[in-house]
Amino acid sequence: MPTAYVTAPPEAAEDIARTLVEEELAACVNRLPCQSIYRWDGEVHDDDEAVMFVKTTAAGYEALEARLTELHPYEVPCIERFDEDQVLDAFADWRADAVEE
Repeated sequence: MPTAYVTAPPEAAEDIARTLVEEELAACVNRLPCQSIYRWDGEVHDDDEAVMFVKTTAAGYEALEARLTELHPYEVPCIERFDEDQVLDAFADWRADAVEE
């Protein structure tokens, strides 16, 4: 089962997370504050962002990624997929029940 690693502006992250869970594309979204230094358009930026760990299912990942792309304010959002090698069975069952496939 996959988890998407996503960064977003803090003010957008809450709305994105809530929408994904309400639309049953994600079972859970963990949000953490972070400071990102990155290059964009030839300049180095130093910005506050939020890291989101978005829990979904393998069958639901494609729809999640499409919706994240629609909701995200960045021209090129950071959306990375991580597939777990091992996850607690009870958590995997809960996640599968929470995500509409």
